[in-house]
Amino acid sequence: MPMSDPALDALMLPFASGQLAWPEAGALFLRARGGTALHAHAPRSLACEQSFRPEYDALGRAGFDVRAGGEDRFPLVLVLPPRQRDEARALLAQALARSLPGGCIVAAMPNDAGARTGQADFEALLGPANVQSKHKCRVFRAQVDGADAALAAAWSALDAPRPILGGRHVSRPGVFAWDRVDAASALLARHLPVTLAGHGADLGAGWGYLSDQVLARCPRVTSLDVVEAELRALDCARANLAAHAPRVALDFLWHDVAAGLPRRYDFIVSNPPFHALRGEPRPDIGRAFIAAAADALRDGGELWLVANRQLPYEQALAGRFPQVREVAGEGGFKVIHAVKGR
Repeated sequence: MPMSDPALDALMLPFASGQLAWPEAGALFLRARGGTALHAHAPRSLACEQSFRPEYDALGRAGFDVRAGGEDRFPLVLVLPPRQRDEARALLAQALARSLPGGCIVAAMPNDAGARTGQADFEALLGPANVQSKHKCRVFRAQVDGADAALAAAWSALDAPRPILGGRHVSRPGVFAWDRVDAASALLARHLPVTLAGHGADLGAGWGYLSDQVLARCPRVTSLDVVEAELRALDCARANLAAHAPRVALDFLWHDVAAGLPRRYDFIVSNPPFHALRGEPRPDIGRAFIAAAADALRDGGELWLVANRQLPYEQALAGRFPQVREVAGEGGFKVIHAVKGR
């Protein structure tokens, strides 16, 4: 059963109430995600663009016309802007670029995730909006003909990968820890042994920091699969790891780790996510990463994992790995080494 989603519920209000109708020429939903309201009120012909693989797969299973991206234009564009402001502004500019003349853009945001600021940005780009409030969210809509083209051009550039960390890497707003090395990944990197060898994988690789550390520190690694569910992050990882390509075979997999892995590995490193797309805590995602790693590792293969100390992963690890030890703990995080055996 699709889960409730207040922002999505608010986005569907104009359609549920009959204030808006679905155009015969089609409609586009940027950063689309499934939920009860979408299934109840949207036609399956709705073009749903989503760069996050679990949501992409779920929308496809539900029968929607799901895509990773595109350039075609529509008379109606729906969007759920994220909390990160540069990312949200770029998404609004994209919604405008994907709208036909005379078209309409509808957006919704939770009040506690920047709805007031989001509405201000929406109106700066498109002019005065029709606004409704419900489900502790705001839904705002406007026609596109009065849009500020110069502002749209400036905002559209905000999603482009940009140099971070003194220019050593590139990333983009909205990617996890997009402009820094998060403390958990840094802790894991410091404790990775230089003896890692053979074919490995980085699960939930983000913009590629851990993969870069593995390849820089472990000369016996011959190939590495960079596995990430967010395509916008995976594109950055591809750029950040290009310098290693002459020495190591690299593959970049846009994949939901929780669905299982298609290959076998000598080692796996991971800093699993523990929140879902909507922001709710999801320790089950980390447990799914552990199960996927256990299934994918060869006998004797190693898992190097970092997690928040309070996350209850020990039972999941003990059930799948005969050797489990905590290697380090610092700043509320723990590094765990597990070895797969017969």
